[in-house]
Amino acid sequence: MAHFSRRSFLHLSAAASAAAAFHGMSEPLLAAASRRQSHAKDAVLIDANENPLGPGQAARDALAAIIPLGGRYSDNLTDDLAGLFSKIEGVKPEYIRVFPGSTPPLRFGVVAFTSPQRSYVTADPGYEAGMFAAESTQARVVKVPLTKTYAHDVKAMIAAAPDAGLFYVCSPNNPTGTLTPHPDIEYLVENKPKGSVVMVDEAYIHFTGATSTLDLAKADKDVIVLRTFSKTYGMAGLRCGVAIARPDLLEKIMDRSGWNFMPVTAVVAASASLKDPQLVPERRRINTTVRQQTFQWLDRNGYTYIPSESNCFVLDAKRPGQELRDAMAKENVLIGRVWPVMPTSVRITVGTQDEMERFQAALQKVMKNS
Repeated sequence: MAHFSRRSFLHLSAAASAAAAFHGMSEPLLAAASRRQSHAKDAVLIDANENPLGPGQAARDALAAIIPLGGRYSDNLTDDLAGLFSKIEGVKPEYIRVFPGSTPPLRFGVVAFTSPQRSYVTADPGYEAGMFAAESTQARVVKVPLTKTYAHDVKAMIAAAPDAGLFYVCSPNNPTGTLTPHPDIEYLVENKPKGSVVMVDEAYIHFTGATSTLDLAKADKDVIVLRTFSKTYGMAGLRCGVAIARPDLLEKIMDRSGWNFMPVTAVVAASASLKDPQLVPERRRINTTVRQQTFQWLDRNGYTYIPSESNCFVLDAKRPGQELRDAMAKENVLIGRVWPVMPTSVRITVGTQDEMERFQAALQKVMKNS
């Protein structure tokens, strides 16, 4: 009979508990994912914050080369990716864990650090995956409005949850695309309740020139930083992300994650992308150019929106947001979802220049006919 230590048993038990919890929360997540309407092949898809450019050429070449080895787990490739990330970002290798995207460590972090006695604190509007996970741990979900400049209101977050287990800060924020200044996040870290953890989701940071919070993780603060290859790197369908934190914090997440085998396709594509020094600055330039041209058009035509520094922005439709979504879909343009706190607004992903021009034409037509 195989020998299991008490630690191994606890590890597997925690992973099983987390898996059971996520099974229970799968329905709302699947419902959210299924909201993309049926569409024609030539539809404009600016509803899910995907990068229309897809993986870079180096990543595509790496994907083609790895296909014959697709039948192997190849953990060494995951180690190579972590080592490469460590070298580029100046982070100790033991401070890095690779996941299939940045949402899994968010969910497992919620399971690890929240409970009926320890709240989950997030912005409103904000990315919802953590809130769904908090339902599974029966933690109180504390939603705090953004500031007037659409940053996380860190002082209000602290005041609202003296029992906090996990503070979630997405910067740039999803859906608003707005930044929370580094000093504000530092304030949160230094003034949060004892024993709580700050998780900073930097999924969209490569679209900006903003200062990362990796320095806080390197300094052994109670901080977990999330990164993903889904956005700027164009790998949303391949699923690869990284969590960076002190080893003891990562261990608590890993205890809830169970086996964490990575798809070899995602790992080699991510490694190849990191090795391309021109990829991020070029894609940031493209996204910024198209986004600013879109904002100029919106300004000229009298539309109201939240200025963004990311690859998405929030447009005020001045009518129920779902009505605009449905009307735009009839024009073969799919736009993003509605957050309850902003019922007349919708999130728009920044697509290619051609896609945004088609979006503009459809929006004008729909709004004139309303």
